[in-house]
Amino acid sequence: MQDEPIDPFNSDPVDPAAGLDDPGDDEADPLTEAERQDVLEDLSDLEVYQALLSPTGIRGLVIECEDCHEPHYFDWDLLRGNLRHLLSSGRPRVHEPAYDPDPDHYVTWEYARGYADGVHDTLAEGQDDETRDEN
Repeated sequence: MQDEPIDPFNSDPVDPAAGLDDPGDDEADPLTEAERQDVLEDLSDLEVYQALLSPTGIRGLVIECEDCHEPHYFDWDLLRGNLRHLLSSGRPRVHEPAYDPDPDHYVTWEYARGYADGVHDTLAEGQDDETRDEN
């Protein structure tokens, strides 16, 4: 199973993005151990967010791009692939805003984190109530 979208220009001799994957002179420094740990935590969090939010109709996350100051909409699988690419290469992928996404189907990292925290707290309260009822 492939985690990343298929490249429509794969093996095309006139691929317009042929040089983009070659770091060349501006090769990125490898991720520090702290950065690597942050990306691994993001991947772990992403699994939880997808499990909790997909059943509610949420298709992924929206991220405000620091470079172009536009919201970028990422489906779960695409974001997961981007994070894995960052882990393996130390460089983020070149990106473009999604074509005509429905913003109602995407939430921010902060919203997803708050939603997951709320579910966790609710489950913890339920366990506390059961423990008190047993005593």
